[in-house]
Amino acid sequence: MNYLAHIFLSGPDRQIRLGNFIGDAVKGNSYNDYPPAIRKGILLHRAIDDYTDHHPAFIECVRRLKPCFGRYSSILADIYFDYLLASRFQEFSEVPLKRFTRNFYWTMILYRHRLPARIKRFMWHFIGTGRLDKYASVGGIRNSLEIMVRVGRIELPVERAVDYLATHEAELWVDFKPFFGSLQLYCADWIATHQSAKGK
Repeated sequence: MNYLAHIFLSGPDRQIRLGNFIGDAVKGNSYNDYPPAIRKGILLHRAIDDYTDHHPAFIECVRRLKPCFGRYSSILADIYFDYLLASRFQEFSEVPLKRFTRNFYWTMILYRHRLPARIKRFMWHFIGTGRLDKYASVGGIRNSLEIMVRVGRIELPVERAVDYLATHEAELWVDFKPFFGSLQLYCADWIATHQSAKGK
């Protein structure tokens, strides 16, 4: 899953959300350098990635993408799933997308001293351009992919990836909706099970 889904699946705690957001930038045991709630978010991020990578719906989505996108298939599946969450956010949340994302941008500012250096470098651009909100439109997905290609210097065919999303959106939604429902239950259970970790 990509940024928006990770944040959304964290529940209401600001620090757990932040930890989940920075999860990819925290390697190995360095999560122990963070306060308990942020640490919990980082570990939740890893649990979400593991659950997603082994879920039949995600595996099938990646399989269908492979002929067109090869090694970038799992990256695109993550981004397509974030688009499906953002564009239908009202089906999963009582809070509108814009209010939800503004709340998280404020969290980033409040805890900016806890952000890894790599994330600090793009934080203000991320907030200023409303990056999370852009996942709700095909144009926003195009923009996100263009940034990935430019910054990551990868050879992902952006227009072909956008065309695939536009053509196969209904098919992707059939995979995504039950998958995300099961992932929500998994995360709620994970957070409840690890609740005591916050105070350690």
